[in-house]
Amino acid sequence: MVRKEILDRWTVEDSIELYGIRNWGKGYFNVSPAGDVVITPFDDKSISVSIRDIIDGIRERGMDMPVLLRLQNLLDAQISELNKAFLEAIDTLKYKSYYRGVYPIKVNQQQQIIDEITRFGSKYHHGLEAGSKAELIAAISMLKDHDSYIICNGYKDVEFIDLGLTAVKMGIKCFFVIEMPNELSLILERSEEMKVTPLIGVRLKLSSKAGGHWSDSGGDRSIFGLNTTQLIQVIDTLREKGMLDCFKLLHYHLGSQIPNIRDIRSAVMEACRIYVELVKEGAAMGYLDLGGGLAVDYDGSKTNYMNSMNYSLIEYCHDIVEVIQTTCDDSGVDHPVIITESGRATVAYYSVLLFNCLDSARFEAMPLPENVAEIEHEQIKNLFEVLRSVKPKNVQECFNDALYYRDVIHQQFQHGDITLRDRSLAEKIFWNIINLIALEKNKMKHIPPELEGIDAAIADIYYCNFSVFQSLPDSWAIGQIFPTMPVHRLHKYPCRNAVLADITCDCDGKLDRFFSANEIRECIPLHELTDEEYYVGVFLVGAYQETLGDLHNLMGDTNVVSIRINEKGDYDFVREIEGDSVSDVLTYVEYNPKLLLEQFREKAEKAVRDGLITVSERRSIMKLFESGLNGYTYFEK
Repeated sequence: MVRKEILDRWTVEDSIELYGIRNWGKGYFNVSPAGDVVITPFDDKSISVSIRDIIDGIRERGMDMPVLLRLQNLLDAQISELNKAFLEAIDTLKYKSYYRGVYPIKVNQQQQIIDEITRFGSKYHHGLEAGSKAELIAAISMLKDHDSYIICNGYKDVEFIDLGLTAVKMGIKCFFVIEMPNELSLILERSEEMKVTPLIGVRLKLSSKAGGHWSDSGGDRSIFGLNTTQLIQVIDTLREKGMLDCFKLLHYHLGSQIPNIRDIRSAVMEACRIYVELVKEGAAMGYLDLGGGLAVDYDGSKTNYMNSMNYSLIEYCHDIVEVIQTTCDDSGVDHPVIITESGRATVAYYSVLLFNCLDSARFEAMPLPENVAEIEHEQIKNLFEVLRSVKPKNVQECFNDALYYRDVIHQQFQHGDITLRDRSLAEKIFWNIINLIALEKNKMKHIPPELEGIDAAIADIYYCNFSVFQSLPDSWAIGQIFPTMPVHRLHKYPCRNAVLADITCDCDGKLDRFFSANEIRECIPLHELTDEEYYVGVFLVGAYQETLGDLHNLMGDTNVVSIRINEKGDYDFVREIEGDSVSDVLTYVEYNPKLLLEQFREKAEKAVRDGLITVSERRSIMKLFESGLNGYTYFEK
C-alpha cells in the first residue's frame, strides 16, 4: 500500500532531489517535465535538449550502445568561465598583470578535445601543457595562437628539448620546466648548439600538501620537482653561465582534485614567498604557474570531501590573485603572469557515458510452500521461526539468528546431512527474513551498524552494456564515484535498488557506490526493466577515463558521438567515431585477423570433410565468423 502511494505521488522533482542532478550538474543538466535528462548549456535554461532524443538519433544513425556522448558546448563554456573568473578577479583587485590558462594534454589527449580547446580557447590565449614528446608534438601542431603558452613538464631527452627550442625559434612561448637537476645542463647545451635563448622554469617541491586521492603530487616527498637546495644550484649555474635572465617561471603542482580552499591558499602563499626570493636573487621571472588542482564537485555537496570542493570558481580565482598580489606588494616585486593547468575542471563535464541495461537478477523474497510450517529438519524449522518473529524491536537479534542458522545449514549440506531441496528451502526462508528485516529497519530511530548494508545485500543486479575497465577505470582503480542516473522515465518512481554490473566476466566489473540524496549508497534506485530499452548515464567522465581505459576481456573503445547545441534549441551531430571492432582489439594484442580467419576456414573445411557440417552450413558459419570479427566488441542488437 505504501509503495502504491509513492508510485501515485512521485514527481520529476522527487527524481531531481533523489539523484542530485541540480547539485552536481552545475546548471548544465536538468530533468524535463516529461522525465528526461536534458542538457541546458546556455544562460537561457528554457533551451534544452533531451538525452533520450539524442539516443534515438544515435540509434537511427545505426550506432549501438554504449556511446560516449561529447558535448562541445560544455567544453567551450568551462574554458570561458575559467578565463572570465580570473579576469574578473584581476579587474576587481586591480592586479597589475594577467592570467593565462593551459590545458594539460594528459587529462584527455583525444584530438577532437585538443582541437576544440585550442580553437575556442584562442580568444583567451589558452595554451597547452605537454609532459612527453608525443604531447609536445601535438601541442606545437595544434596551437592556433602564438600568444598562448606551451608548458613542458615531465622528463626531457635531447629530442624533446630540440622540439621545444624549435617552437621558441618559431615564435611560440614554450617554457621548459626543470623536473630533475640534470635537465638544466642538457637544455643549456642544446640551446647553445641551436642558438636559441630558452625559456626556463623550475618545478618546486612545496612543503604544503593537500587532501584527496592525489595528495602525493605535493609535499617534500613528491617524486617530481626540485627541493630548495637544488633550486639554489639552478640559480648559481645560470648566474655562472650569464643566463639568469632565462629563468622566467616558477611552477608547482599540489595535486589533482583539491577539495579544500585552505590548502590552495597555503600552497600559493609558500610559492609566492619563494618567487619573491628568486627575484631578489636576480632571476628574471615574470611567470608563476600554480599547476592543476581546481576540483570538480562530483557529489554536489560543496564540502571538502574528496569528491567535492568547498569553494566556488570565483572564490578560487580571488584567493589566488589576492595572495599573489599581497605577497608581491609587501616585497616590492612586480606581479607575475598567473598560469594554471586546470584539466579536470575543463573537460569533466564534456563527456557522458550512455549504456543500455540488458537484464537483471533479483534478490527478493520468494513464495514459500504452504506446508513450510510442517518442516521436520530442526535447523530449517529454527530458521522459519526466526521469520515468524521478526519485529522492529528485535530485528538485530533476528538478523544474527538468521545468519547463524544459515551457516549451520550450509555446513550440514557439505556433510551430506540435508538434501539440495532442503538447502533451497532454507535459502528461500533466509531471503524472506532479510527482505523483511530491510523493511522493518526503516521503522527504527537508530539503525544498528550491522544492518546498514542490508539494502545493498538484497539489491538487484542490473547487467549493463559497458565495461568499467574500458570506460570508467578510475571507478575500479581508486574508487572514484561518478554521478550516475537513468536518463529517462524520471517522472516515475524508481522502485528497484540495484548495483550495475558490466559485461566483462570479472567480479570487479561493477558500479556499487553512488551519490543519492546527499549520501553515498551501495545501490542506486532504478526503474523496472520492461520491453522498452532502459538507458543509464554516467556523467562528468571527460577527465582521464578515455586515456586510462584498458582492454579487459578485449572490450574496446566505445562509439563516440559529438554534438553541438544551437541557441535555437536544435543540435548538430558534429562527429561520429565508430568504436573498436573485434578485429581491431585482436590486432592490439598482436593477433592477425586475416590469419585467424584462414585458420578458422581450415577448421570449417575439415569439418566438411569429416561429415560434421554441410557445404552450405560451412558458408553460413564462415559468414558468422567474419561478422563477429567486424562487429562491435559490446552487445549488439
